Amino acid sequence: MKEKDVYILAIESSCDETAAAVVKNGRDVLSNVISSQIALHTLYGGVVPEIASRKHIENINPVIEQALLDAKMELSDVDAIGVTYGPGLVGALLVGVAEAKAIAYAAKKPLVGVHHIEGHVSANYIENKDLEPPFLCLIVSGGHTHIVVVKDYGKYEIIGRTHDDAAGEAYDKVARAIGLGYPGGPKIDKVAKEGNKEALAFPRAVVEGCPYDFSFSGLKSAVLNYLNQAEMKGEEIVQADVAASFQAAVVDVLVDRTMKAAKDLGIKKIALAGGVASNSALREGMKEACERRGYKFYKPSPIFCTDNAAMIGAAAYYEYINGVRDGLDLNAIPNLKIGQRK
Repeated sequence: MKEKDVYILAIESSCDETAAAVVKNGRDVLSNVISSQIALHTLYGGVVPEIASRKHIENINPVIEQALLDAKMELSDVDAIGVTYGPGLVGALLVGVAEAKAIAYAAKKPLVGVHHIEGHVSANYIENKDLEPPFLCLIVSGGHTHIVVVKDYGKYEIIGRTHDDAAGEAYDKVARAIGLGYPGGPKIDKVAKEGNKEALAFPRAVVEGCPYDFSFSGLKSAVLNYLNQAEMKGEEIVQADVAASFQAAVVDVLVDRTMKAAKDLGIKKIALAGGVASNSALREGMKEACERRGYKFYKPSPIFCTDNAAMIGAAAYYEYINGVRDGLDLNAIPNLKIGQRK
């Protein structure tokens, strides 16, 4: 006898995207609505938390209504409400959490809090129906750079992490320094295609005693020092070459550490997750490295790499069937750790 289908209404508001989705059985996305604030925050060169929170309040009801409409479902048809409760901007998170609690209470539906980064990992389940744990996942975003062993659904072990800047943070800072502005990741990726990645020798940092860890502050400083020295000497700065050389240094380190971890642990399934997972050079570098070693490589489509609610619905499904339920005391936890429950 076929088990009953499970439908999750998911809400995501951890940064500057207000998103809602309906996901069936953790793998099938029936709707995925995203209201982005990028154009607004570009005016300020980065995300302004107070403005993000206000926009979430304005957008959240229409986004949820549209998600249900697109899925051709009523609120009564869903089995549970999934919501990101951390990590992220506390004000932004609170909007989504308060909304999810109100809906769960009014509609008498179970509430499932979801870790934002575990949501990014779960994005891989949406398009890769064959992917099941265990596997290794490189998580790369504006706030996180981790290598994680996904032992089972909802069970993670961090084996590598950044000691300073996250990769996405380094992208934003370098993009600003070379005059590309915000958001840095997509802009550097685009400009780098026109540059020579071997034009400048930027460092690939190794963290002594921590073979799977990262450090990007030295690379960022090397780029800034190059720019300052070139300016002082009156030398021409080729923006595309700087972008390409910087990106090559980041990608080399990310791929190298991930491949080392996979070899050492004997894991042959590798996945990418997080906003920077949409970077074309990283996707190609990981694909080539996995093919050379005979590893299976998984990556979400770019729409599921950046913040979205479909990935939260996927993660919420596995939490839900594992019996996770949250009460109306669920709160936003801006510095929530992977694998941590409130």
